Amino acid sequence: MTSSGAQSSPAPTPPTEFQQLLRAQRVWDVDLPAFDPAAAPADPLPLFHAWFAEAVAAGQAEPHTMGLATVDEDGGPDVRTVMLHDADDHGWHFASHATSRKGRQLAARPEAALHFYWASQGRQIRIRGRVVTAPHAESLADLHARSAGALAAALVGRQSEVLDTYEELERSSAAAWDRAQADPGADAPTWTLYVLEPAEAEFFQGDARRRHVRLRYRKGGVGGKRWIKELLWP
Repeated sequence: MTSSGAQSSPAPTPPTEFQQLLRAQRVWDVDLPAFDPAAAPADPLPLFHAWFAEAVAAGQAEPHTMGLATVDEDGGPDVRTVMLHDADDHGWHFASHATSRKGRQLAARPEAALHFYWASQGRQIRIRGRVVTAPHAESLADLHARSAGALAAALVGRQSEVLDTYEELERSSAAAWDRAQADPGADAPTWTLYVLEPAEAEFFQGDARRRHVRLRYRKGGVGGKRWIKELLWP
C-alpha cells in the first residue's frame, strides 16, 4: 500500500516461453511491393489475377489455397483451408462434398467469405458473397481435370463423418485409388463445385511502417451491379 492508502500496481508478469517465442517472430521481413489504388482496375477480378500472378512469381507457397468461412444453421462460424479452382466472371470456384460439414452449411446458408494471405508480398485478399452450386456435369468435369489423387479422395467420400479407425480410411483410400486409376471418368455423386459470386472484395497491401493500403470494392449503384471503390483506414 502507498502512504495515501491507494493500492500499488502489481509487478509486470514475465513473459512465458511461448510469448517470448511468439514476439520474436518477424513480420514481412522482405521488400514489400508498392500498390497505387488509384491505378487499380474498375472491378476486382483483373486485380486478383494480377496479384495472383505476382505471388507465384515471388515464390509464394501454395498461393491457390484460401480460407473459406461459413456459418452453420445456428449462426456459428466455421473456417477451413480449401483450394481455389478458378476465378472468372462468374466468381471464385472451389469444391467439396455436398454432404460434408461445409456443404451442409452452404446448403442451409449459401453465403461465405474467402481469405487469401500471401506473406511473400504482405498481401491479403478478402472476398464475400453469395454461393451457388454448379451443375453436376460441370462439377465432374472440374474434378476429372485434376489429378488421380483428387479423384481418389473424392471417391472415398464421407467427408466430416466420424472415423472409427485410421485403418478403415487406409482400406477405403486404397480401393478409391484403384478405381480412380482404372476408371478416370468415375462419378462421385456428392462432389460439388461451388461458385462464390462476390458482393465485396478487399485488397490489402502491407507496409513496413504500418501505413497499409486497403482498397475495397463493393457492389452498388443502380441494381447493385456497379463496383464502387473506396479506401479503408488500416
